[in-house]
This record gives sequence, structure tokens and C-alpha cells, in this order.
Amino acid sequence: MPHQYFEDNTNLPSNIQKITFSIKGKKLDFLTDNGVFSKTSIDLGSRNLLKYATINDAKTILDVGCGYGTIGLSIAKLYPNTKVDMVDISERALDLARQNKSINTIENAEIFASDSYQNITKNYDMIITNPPIRAGKKIVNDIVIGGASHLNENGNLWCVIQKKHGAQSLIKAMKEVYSAVEVVNVVDEYCIIKAQK
Repeated sequence: MPHQYFEDNTNLPSNIQKITFSIKGKKLDFLTDNGVFSKTSIDLGSRNLLKYATINDAKTILDVGCGYGTIGLSIAKLYPNTKVDMVDISERALDLARQNKSINTIENAEIFASDSYQNITKNYDMIITNPPIRAGKKIVNDIVIGGASHLNENGNLWCVIQKKHGAQSLIKAMKEVYSAVEVVNVVDEYCIIKAQK
């Protein structure tokens, strides 16, 4: 059975590559490898989420399912006064994220292992995620719906999901636990969603 990016993939053969990503005038370099999501380029979902998500007054941010660090490290680089925690289940992805943090000289990010919110012990002003769709609806819902329990009062969760991957049913479920849910934009079938606690 092929290995999935949302599984622990420590023993998978390695083939490290470097990609460069520019956002809002900042250039970041990312090492990627076999067994991680979107290893050859920054995916459209993450690009659009970074383009449309607003940080506003958020000081503490959690990136759930951080992979090799695209979203969390980009935010940390763009907003040096924030504190960004980044979690993933994959040790390979976490190792790459740590290397990418160093390569991009980012000091305001912490990277650690957590299966969704399992090792999260505090609340945040903002949670951001490009959830692992291929892991299935239950895991996606656990991440997106579960975020409400880890937000500060009036905190926001931002996520991206394609229409064809169940955006409408996810939005419906989000409305049951968040005080406000808004589709901020739809770009190339990717729904950028903001939910407020």
C-alpha cells in the first residue's frame, strides 16, 4: 500500500528537494522530500489560504497539519511579532519544518509532534489549517471542528477545502460549533473559510 503524507513516514526513502516561494514581498526556501504533501511545489490551497487569511490582532497562532512548514513559517516570517506553533503527525514533515525554520532564519515559531490537538495544552488567537483531505472526513472534521476548543474567546479558525471535497458539509458542521462561519473567497474551487469562536 502506498505511503500517505498524513502518516508517520520515517522509513520512506529520502529524496530532498528545495523549492522557493514568494509571498507579500518575502522569499522563503523550503526543503521537501518523499512522503510529504505537495513535495514539488506549494499547493494552490495553501497559496490561497495564505493570500486571503487575515492575521489582524492575532498574537498566538497554531498551524495544524503543518507539513514541511509552508503556512506556519510563511506567517511567522511575515508577522515577526506573532508566536506560531506548528504541529504534524509525520516526523519527516516535522524534521523538514525544523530545517526550513532554520534556513529562513525564523525565531518566532515552535514545531512539535501532535496528532491533531492531542499534544496541544493551550488556546490560540488563531488556528490555520489546510487539512489532510485524503485522511478522510473524520480527521478533517476533528481538526476543523475540534479547533473551537483550542481558540481564545473571539479567536478565528481559517481553513481551505475544495468544493468537491465536501466544503458544504464541512461548513454546515462548522456552523454548529462556531458563532460565525464565512466563506471569505472561492478561488479555483478552493473555499477559504473563516470561523469565529
